[in-house]
Amino acid sequence: MTSPTSGSEHEGLVIRDNRRIDPTTGEVREAAGKAADQPPPAAPAEETAPDDGLAAQLAERTADLQRLQAEYSNYRKRVERDRVVVREQAVANVLTELLPVLDDIGRARDHGELTGGFAKVSEALESAVGKLGLVTFGTKGDPFDPTVHEALMHSYSPDVTEPTCVEILQPGYQIGDRILRPARVAVAEPEDPAPAADRSASDAGEAAEPEDN
Repeated sequence: MTSPTSGSEHEGLVIRDNRRIDPTTGEVREAAGKAADQPPPAAPAEETAPDDGLAAQLAERTADLQRLQAEYSNYRKRVERDRVVVREQAVANVLTELLPVLDDIGRARDHGELTGGFAKVSEALESAVGKLGLVTFGTKGDPFDPTVHEALMHSYSPDVTEPTCVEILQPGYQIGDRILRPARVAVAEPEDPAPAADRSASDAGEAAEPEDN
């Protein structure tokens, strides 16, 4: 039999004395103290499986939130677009009522009657409507465009090669892309060559007729 303190081997069996106090000296063994101070190894944490139901609910709530955000964004854009349309319509209605006044100012300017305080008032009015976006159009020599011109007079002229505005009877007004009133103009077209050809044929026929004796 082998003593527990001898640490010898007998028939392949190793006996170790793990007592903290040495029975011979009565002192604390250093190796035993370190082993006692070390905490036991932690048990491996169990891996928790993902909750499929919770993930599905989270995905559904996220989709609902995204859909609600998109609907709100579209609503804001629609409200802003409607607000702009209402403002433009209101401004257009006011400017349309002022067009006869602007016509009177233009006629007074053409006749040299725009003087004194009336001239300053007219300039202030024209400046105000210009800030609101009112634009005047229609110039002598412009090609005739039925979408922005209203022809009140028509004639033929050898000086033009296409239908042309030869006189501006009333200027046109627009705000943005909206035509408040077309320009009222006199239009001239190139001379019709048919009458000249008829006259040439008639003259040739008369020259070919024999004289009566």
